[in-house]
Amino acid sequence: MTRVQTIFLPDDAATAELGRRLAAALRPGDLVLLAGDLGAGKTTLARAVVRALVGDEALEVPSPSFALVQPYEAGALSILHADLYRLASEREIDELGLFDRVDAIVLVEWPERAAGLRDRASIMVDIAIPKGGVGRSVSIETRDGRQI
Repeated sequence: MTRVQTIFLPDDAATAELGRRLAAALRPGDLVLLAGDLGAGKTTLARAVVRALVGDEALEVPSPSFALVQPYEAGALSILHADLYRLASEREIDELGLFDRVDAIVLVEWPERAAGLRDRASIMVDIAIPKGGVGRSVSIETRDGRQI
């Protein structure tokens, strides 16, 4: 059962809170797609998710724009944070190793660069900047009906 939720985030604190809620709902093996225009807040949300999963609100979580994939460990849980913006072809996904561990939680920014990922995704998050530029409008689609 697919569930779609729409949430308005007035500021970064609300984005961080959504990240904590999303982290609490994640399971090993989940693929989370984070879509939105440049500056929409994909990395801010991913940072909050990673920090919540690792249990360290001060953890440095750099944007994976240049490294393409940034790995994290939270006990036995593996987390991969990827940014596909610089991919030239969807075929390059295999070289990133995103699915080498079937139990890893994978967060992917710019999933539009690899349309085939949508079929594998557990959760799809689309972040939009409303007219006027204040806050963010977020649509969250879960494939299994999970509430975020």
